[in-house]
Amino acid sequence: MVDNSIEERVGTVAEGGIRLDRALVALFADLSRARLQDLIREGHVSRDGALMRDPAAKVAAGTRIVLTLPPPIPAEPAAEETDLPIVFEDDDLIVIDKPAGLVVHPAPGHESGTLVNALIAHCGASLSGIGGVRRPGIVHRLDKDTSGLIVVAKNDAAHQGLTAQFADHGRTGPLERAYAAIVWGLPQPRTGTISANLARSRFHREKIAVVSDTSGRHAITHYSVTETYPDASLVQCRLETGRTHQIRVHMAHRGHPLLGDPVYGGGFRTKASRLSPDARAALTALGRQALHAALLGFSHPRTGVTLRFESPLPPELTALVTQLRADGPDRTSL
Repeated sequence: MVDNSIEERVGTVAEGGIRLDRALVALFADLSRARLQDLIREGHVSRDGALMRDPAAKVAAGTRIVLTLPPPIPAEPAAEETDLPIVFEDDDLIVIDKPAGLVVHPAPGHESGTLVNALIAHCGASLSGIGGVRRPGIVHRLDKDTSGLIVVAKNDAAHQGLTAQFADHGRTGPLERAYAAIVWGLPQPRTGTISANLARSRFHREKIAVVSDTSGRHAITHYSVTETYPDASLVQCRLETGRTHQIRVHMAHRGHPLLGDPVYGGGFRTKASRLSPDARAALTALGRQALHAALLGFSHPRTGVTLRFESPLPPELTALVTQLRADGPDRTSL
């Protein structure tokens, strides 16, 4: 049985002028500093009823700190019966057309209702264990609010074969990944390559940032504009590498963030006022970044046969495209 109780601890800072995380280490010695930093960022530490989310914040002597410990997380995700949109399945792998809003694997704040929970119920003991108990069978990821195709390994041999292809990025094999993205403005040139290293932002932990060529992880996105509208464009993006938020960051770096992107498109929210009322309504209804994993191809890890899958735009993206097309006569199909 899982303990769902919440523990609350209270302490008073003895030494002033030190970092919050260090003060907590002195107060709650049974918890590691790394664990305490995570608890701070997740909103489990407060002072005078106000949350403190910066581990580096300085605290004064005599400050009363309240630490709320969430219930312990089960060591292994539970099986949860869910209707999975299965595109292909055999004894080695399963291809899912993931809907937007579905988290791929359990993480803080998303311990249940994930794709992994559904896969455990669907595949049972056959699911590959190489990814660990929290990510069984997971070879690659899609952001929670990105829809589209994802492949999962059902055994360790398939996991190893697929992982090798994704690590090779299609340089020597048939692996290909293409995304449909709706971006603000018209990228120039209309077909091009974005090569910019990516790393976790030093200022916003939830964001990825473009960094200098001497740091970060190598990231390359090839793009091609397929349709244009008065204030936006439909773009196909092909990944040569697969980094966290890669397309979203690369397109924003070029000055063309994705419509509806709450993290990287904040500076373009006023552009929505230039859309027609119907297009604005469709964008509001979308409620997420306009990004869809439309194509996935790879070599079957056991048979060597090339598999290639395509996924049409989901209804909410189709509705947005339809309204953008109706926004003006200067639309251009390429």
